[in-house]
Amino acid sequence: MYIYDSVQKTKREFIPQNKGKATLYVCGPTVYDDAHLGHAKSALVFDLLTRVLKANGLDVTYARNITDIDDKIIKKALEQKKDIKEITDFYTQAFHKEMEAIGVSQPDIEPKATESLEAMYELIQKLIDSNHAYATTDGDVYFDTSSDSEYLKLSARVQDEEDKQNRVESSSMKKNPADFAMWKSVKDDTLTFTSPFGQGRPGWHLECSAMIEKHLALEENEFSVDIHGGGADLLFPHHENEAAQTRCGSSHTLANYWMHNGFVNINGEKMSKSLGNSFFLKDALSDYDGEVLRFYLLSTHYRSNFNFNTEDLSVAKKRLDKIYRLHKRLFGLAQNTETTSFQEELLKALSDDMNVSSALALIDEMISSANETLDTPGKHKVLKRETISNLYYISNILGFGIKNPFEYFQFGMDEETKEKLASLIVERDEAKKEKNFELSDKLRDEVLACGVSLMDTPQGTFWEKI
Repeated sequence: MYIYDSVQKTKREFIPQNKGKATLYVCGPTVYDDAHLGHAKSALVFDLLTRVLKANGLDVTYARNITDIDDKIIKKALEQKKDIKEITDFYTQAFHKEMEAIGVSQPDIEPKATESLEAMYELIQKLIDSNHAYATTDGDVYFDTSSDSEYLKLSARVQDEEDKQNRVESSSMKKNPADFAMWKSVKDDTLTFTSPFGQGRPGWHLECSAMIEKHLALEENEFSVDIHGGGADLLFPHHENEAAQTRCGSSHTLANYWMHNGFVNINGEKMSKSLGNSFFLKDALSDYDGEVLRFYLLSTHYRSNFNFNTEDLSVAKKRLDKIYRLHKRLFGLAQNTETTSFQEELLKALSDDMNVSSALALIDEMISSANETLDTPGKHKVLKRETISNLYYISNILGFGIKNPFEYFQFGMDEETKEKLASLIVERDEAKKEKNFELSDKLRDEVLACGVSLMDTPQGTFWEKI
């Protein structure tokens, strides 16, 4: 398996530190608002990575944190006159629900900042004791970037004068313009914690370093984790600062491989709340099936910037529809897990830095070939068995085609109409059993008048939205 290391800027063979096992840590959401498409893209990328690692026979431990200490959270709580925990619990639950809707599996470990404070205190103290951090008279604690000879090597960034000046203006108490806060002293009555350094809150960069060391780092390993991931915007300063803290405060280098997914653009513009085009995932889910969004957001390579628009989304849906229409042709056949050459080729493509374009081309070819053969009169027992196996493999590794194929095509129909259709179909089935064909035809017409098509199969009667 090969992945592109965004720090070394080259594709590298993935060799885990411990044979047969892989550790992955991804920066999760700050829970003060609804998840947007950028959150969805990143979550999907690393969900796919986890599936591909497992398909390659690795035992994966996947951690993704929840940031529930942040100035934005405090601001939202004050605006809505609610308790901070009420805000964070609400948006954490919403995030989980929306991730489930797009098929993202829960991580093995999901630490919260509020549950990891002791680990943060320990790391700060280690850095102070080793002269990599210092406390100011105001009660803040800063990381001393001049003490780390490798600072900025991760992002290969050179700070310009404007950047340095902006940092100088942020605090006159810092030794160096680039120094960043590990502990922020807070004197008001907003969310604060009692630490060995006084009342305050931890710096954002601190939490991930502390959580990784607490949950994933093994003493005998050179690296805290095999893979560290997140959005491209996190490389600097967040991941740069994380790496510096861990490098100077522990016996580990933070990660062996660094992976970053591209940005999401909306109709050609970078998604940004300041531009007013931050597209919430919940809004997209009200218009499209979660699996359609999953297929669409994963349809371009994870490192590329993704341009979200409804035209491309419609094209992606038609492509996914083909998988489900093949499912329908084989509906009711026993599930089969035998390995086929198609599956080997699919895994090979995805193991090449998650080359999803090649993977989807292989799927298109398999579907076309299967349909062509099934359209030809004859016995296709072997083909059907292999195709069922291939569809099952696709659903496992890519998360596509996991639903009942008939129910998939029902998306967009309101619950009241669904209940009405279910009742009409039961009545029609009874009428057919009683050979009351006049009533059966009348009920069929009522069903069709709801804007659906009807299919009678050996497994029962199904409908789909036209």
